[in-house]
Formats: sequence, structure tokens, C-alpha cells
Amino acid sequence: MSMPAEFHEIAKRVNNWGRWGSDDEIGTLNLITDEVVREAAATVRTGRRVPLALPLKEDGVQTGMIPGRVNPLHAMVQINQELFGPGTVACSDDAVTMGLQAATHWDALTHVSHSGKIYNGRPATTVTAHGGAEFSGIDKPRHIVSRGILLDVARALGKDRLDGGHAVTPEDLEAAEELAGTKVRAGDIVLVRTGQIQLYLAGDKHAYAFPSPGLSVRTPEWFHARDVAAVANDTLTFEIFPPEIEGLWLPVHALDLVEMGMLQGQNWNLEELSTACGELRRHTFLLSAMPEPFVGATGTPVAPVAIL
Repeated sequence: MSMPAEFHEIAKRVNNWGRWGSDDEIGTLNLITDEVVREAAATVRTGRRVPLALPLKEDGVQTGMIPGRVNPLHAMVQINQELFGPGTVACSDDAVTMGLQAATHWDALTHVSHSGKIYNGRPATTVTAHGGAEFSGIDKPRHIVSRGILLDVARALGKDRLDGGHAVTPEDLEAAEELAGTKVRAGDIVLVRTGQIQLYLAGDKHAYAFPSPGLSVRTPEWFHARDVAAVANDTLTFEIFPPEIEGLWLPVHALDLVEMGMLQGQNWNLEELSTACGELRRHTFLLSAMPEPFVGATGTPVAPVAIL
């Protein structure tokens, strides 16, 4: 199924190609200015730190639904080996094989393409088998630190977890904004909680994967209007899955990553953060979410930390 006219109309309204110059490779991360970071640092009041990453383990979130995206396979390559002779200091080393988007991760702007293009109008053919992403690889954002804001959609709608078929709408985001008692502003990293990850944490990764609540095709315009720097949530697929428009797969990915140039994060564990924000009665914090700089990669593991 080709992209419908509705998709192309939204794409025109959120398109950021050329906004930061024809050579730009990081998109909306340009919105995280020094002033934004200074103001983000001012949100730290208690020093409470909340980790948002899932453990990297062999029995992880991946079910085999996405070919090649394997859970981490960990192996010891040396154990207590005295490298410099008997009686010297002994070393243990590890190796791992995994999909870079296997667990908590960022999608690079090159993760998807549509109509033969990636962000900023470059050809999708610039992503190759041997070189990976020539432009806009996940190594290009050198740092991702900004004000984070939790939009706890599930809590705002009076639920602990959204139903599997729930498409998160702009109206839902505004209800969560009202719960947070603050407005999303330029340069923010928005974390959208659906509660879906509870299923994985309870041991049912298949129910976690499908069906899943997620962001509606209507949400990119909301993020674009507010100049959001990046968005992450607590689901496997980010957007609602199966799709809200039958046969139209990953339209939100295409709008966010390709048209807007906005990073997406998936499999973020927002449960402890939801509790902390509720206890402290505030939903903004300093967020550190540094990408592992795999050169030319289309995604990367991340271990984000919210500092309240």
C-alpha cells in the first residue's frame, strides 16, 4: 500500500528539511540549545535518580517478529586469565552479539525511509550494507541531555495501563500535560507513558509486543508545533500496533524520523518514573540519554537517567 494522501498532507505540515541547513544531520536535536540545558539543570531539586533502561539480557523483549533484531547473546571470552604470566593480575572479558535496537534504544533518523528518501531529502540509498548510514547515523548526535517531561497518558486517563488498541491522540497528550501541571516547550524530550511495559515486566513479552497502544498518526503535528527535540515511550513499536489505518505500517516513524527529523525511543521503562513524579508532584526533570556512538548505525542502546 502506497502512502495515502492524508499522510502526504501531514508530511508537508511537519517537514523540517532545510530548516537547519542542507548539511544538517541531527534534526530537532538542534532545538536543545545551551539555554535549554541550563534551564533543564535547574529542574533538579532532590537529586533523585531514576533509571529508565531495561536490563540487556538473552531473554529480552524481542520475540523474533523483527528479523535480525536479536536479544543480547553474552559470552565470556576470557575468565581470570593471567595475561602477563603466572601470578600476575588476572583478567575477565566479555563479548556480546545483539540488535542495536534490541532493548531500550534510540532510533536514528535513518532507521526508516519512505518514497526513496531519508531526513533532509537525502537518498535512502546512502544507507548501505557495508557502510551503514552515510548521513544521520546515530553517532552524529554527540550528546542528548535536556529537560525531560513525563506525559503520563495512562494516569491522565485514569488507568494503570492503556488498552492494546488505544491510539494516543493529541487530546490524550494534552490531558497528560494538564496532569503534569506544565506545558511542553521547545527543546524538551517528551516521555509518553502508556503502561504497556508492565506486560513485559510481568513476563509476557508476546502480549507486550502485540497488540500495543502507541502514538497516533495525528501526534507528529502536535510535537512539531511545540518544537519537541525527541520522543520516547514504553512500547515495542512506538506507534499503535496493529496500525490505526489498515495496511499503513509505521507512518508515525516516517513522519517523525524522515519528515521532521525527530529521534524516537522505544522500550523505555517509565514505571518507576511515574511513581516518582506522582510522589514529588512534578513531571519535569533533567534527562540524560546519551546514545552509544556506533558509527553509521541506524539505532543504538541507551541507558537513560531522569534526575529529579
